[in-house]
Amino acid sequence: MAAPRLKAVELVDEAHQNGARLFMACRELGITIRTRQRWLRGRGKNIVKEDGRKDAERRKPTGTLSDDERHRVLEIADSPEYASKPPAQIVADLADKGQWLASESTFYRILREKNQQHTRGKAKSPNRKAPASHGATAPDRVWSWDITYLTSPVRGKYYYLYMIVDIFSRYIVGWEVHEEESGECAKTLIRKAYLKEALWRNEKPLVLHSDNGSPMKASTFRATLEKLGISGSYSRPRTSDDNAYSESLFRTLKYRPEYPTYGFESLEGAREWTYGFVHWYNEIHRHSALKYVTPGQRHRGESKAILAARKQVFEEAKRKFPERWNTRLVRNLEEEKVVWLNPEKDERARETLSPEKRQVG
Repeated sequence: MAAPRLKAVELVDEAHQNGARLFMACRELGITIRTRQRWLRGRGKNIVKEDGRKDAERRKPTGTLSDDERHRVLEIADSPEYASKPPAQIVADLADKGQWLASESTFYRILREKNQQHTRGKAKSPNRKAPASHGATAPDRVWSWDITYLTSPVRGKYYYLYMIVDIFSRYIVGWEVHEEESGECAKTLIRKAYLKEALWRNEKPLVLHSDNGSPMKASTFRATLEKLGISGSYSRPRTSDDNAYSESLFRTLKYRPEYPTYGFESLEGAREWTYGFVHWYNEIHRHSALKYVTPGQRHRGESKAILAARKQVFEEAKRKFPERWNTRLVRNLEEEKVVWLNPEKDERARETLSPEKRQVG
């Protein structure tokens, strides 16, 4: 066993023999009883491992560059010949000249430590701007929509499911199945959903979020949004998490037990199955994010009374059977006041948390 560990075990044993509790003696040295037992088993076995404690002294890794070598790496990377080249090209070019200073990862690490790890040359840094954040305080404030494939028994043949979901209530406000993916089909869908939900009554314009697919960016579809007074919102390219509500809905759809394993036989069959799914999802499915009320109840404003009555049942049960509850509180049945689409990392995102989680955060 390594000398520092042997000394630590001896100190713990000495304190324990003098009346100290074992776990207290171990805690003073920053170890646990389990660690002491493991070190005792290694006594006499010549086990030399690095001390795992946070404040332990660390041995300097072998092969670490000296200060002069690190300075030479920076000098080469910042030279006029290599100032606009990435480390991979620098290392390759030096190797062709018969020189080797350090690996590509070492170049990157040293440049990062000196705050020089950025796009080299005249090229602009990639645009990693976060997507727009939208909050919904009532139904028909923010919608999310997308298109997914529905398979058929014929390889390479698909049906296309267009679906719009309200993020506040998780209610499917519109859907259609077509044999093609086009802006014309999307335009028809949004018009029907607009009329069905009577959006002209809204005081604030609706926000419709989607990804960057060609139907979403089609000129006819965007012109329809402008005509209806709907504000378009789009995800970042190749970032499915920016449209999480639609992605989650499609996952629920395709993992239903009755979803056809080998695809839909016809367009009519796909439409009939989707009709049944939408009815189940809106009116039967108890959504976990909605405190297990249905999206339809939340969308129509019925959920508040339902949850209040449910809470009374739980409180009455606690009064009748206090031994089953002990010190636990009745579960939180408070509805979310604001539902965010791509929330920013600030206080606004905290509004979606339950009171218990707000206190923790």
